[in-house]
Amino acid sequence: MSLLAAKNLTVGYDGHGVLSDINFEINQGDYFCIVGENGSGKTTLMKTILGLQSPIEGKIEYGDGFSKNEIGYLPQQTEVQRDFPASVFEIVLSGCQNSLGRRFFYSDEQKKLAYKNIKKMGIADLKNRCYRELSGGQQQRVLLARALCATKRALLLDEPVAGLDPNVTSEMYQLIKELNDEGLTIIMISHDIQNIQNYASHIYDVNRGKEAPSC
Repeated sequence: MSLLAAKNLTVGYDGHGVLSDINFEINQGDYFCIVGENGSGKTTLMKTILGLQSPIEGKIEYGDGFSKNEIGYLPQQTEVQRDFPASVFEIVLSGCQNSLGRRFFYSDEQKKLAYKNIKKMGIADLKNRCYRELSGGQQQRVLLARALCATKRALLLDEPVAGLDPNVTSEMYQLIKELNDEGLTIIMISHDIQNIQNYASHIYDVNRGKEAPSC
């Protein structure tokens, strides 16, 4: 059974559809990229996958004991978010928020998980640095570590290399590929078709309404 499937889906706002007849399946371990031009509705589809808004028609099905709350999410950043005055460790630890339950404080296990993912992203030396003092590439590694704290199965990444220089872009793609090789399902929103063809197992083009070939 698929991890996540869109079935005859129409997404939009206030009853007005921006994308329709969306059908695809994502299985455990896929590297699934959703591509399209700016303004084509990719972000609206992403919000529907995350359960932040309801479909106009059709549905998103979650299978194999999976739920939308298990998706680790790396969003695009605004300028205000890039200037957030918190430490790297505090931001990464906040990825455990959904598993707090009725507790007000993070457990030792959650703190260990946060540090484990900080190390995994190669930013242990930045653990106590203020987030807003970091470069764009370092900030993306912090947000990726945060997203990893929220999931063991699937990451949804919204334009994860936007605004990064070519060298840092290559490093970020390699990091994401390594996570996929370890068994993590990757769902990526992107317009960087040239690069993602080197990594994706499946590419869904919202403009064409179907999967495009991947290399």
